[in-house]
Amino acid sequence: MTKSEKNEQTKVSSEDKDECKKNEQKEKKSIPIKEETLEEKFKTTQEKLLRTMAEMENQRRRFEKEKQEAFEFSGFNFASESLSLIDNIDRAIISFKNDDSLKNNKDLNKIIDSVEIIKKDLVSTFKKNGIESIECINKKFDPNFHQAMLEVENNTKEPGTIVQEIQKGYMMKDRLLRPSLVGVAKKREEKGEKK
Repeated sequence: MTKSEKNEQTKVSSEDKDECKKNEQKEKKSIPIKEETLEEKFKTTQEKLLRTMAEMENQRRRFEKEKQEAFEFSGFNFASESLSLIDNIDRAIISFKNDDSLKNNKDLNKIIDSVEIIKKDLVSTFKKNGIESIECINKKFDPNFHQAMLEVENNTKEPGTIVQEIQKGYMMKDRLLRPSLVGVAKKREEKGEKK
C-alpha cells in the first residue's frame, strides 16, 4: 500500500466518523429532552435514600452475625488442635495397661488414676466451651458426622449401622470439629453367594 493510498483511506475513515457524529447530533436534537419535575426528583431521591438505608441495615446485620460467629467460634482452631491431647491421654492409659513390665508395678493403678483425672479435667473444660464428643456406636452412619474407615461383616446389625469407633469425633456447638472414624456393619456374605 502506498502513502497516497493510506492517506486516502484515513480521509475516508475520518469522513465516516464525522458523518456518524453528525447523525448522532441530529438524533439528539430530534428527541426532546424531558426535564424532571420537582416531584420526580424528590421520588428518585427518596428511592435512592430508601435503597441506601436498606443496604446499610443489611450490612449492619451481616456485621452483627459475623461478630457473633467470631465470638462463638474464636477458639475453633485451638479446640481442633487440642483434641489430640485427649487422644494421646487415651493412648497412654491403654499402653500403661498393656505394658507387661508395668503390670507387676504396685503403683500402676495410681498412675492410671492420675492420668484419668487429667483427662476428666480436660473433658470438663471442653464441655464448658461447648465441645462435646459425638456418640456414634449403634447409630446409623451419617457422612456429615462420621467417616467410614472399614466395613465389618455383621448379620446381627442393620447394614449401615456403626459397630466400631476407631477415633472419637467432636462438635463445637453446632459445628463439626472432627468427624468420628468408624467401622460400619455390612451383611455377611454366604459362602454360596458370588460377588
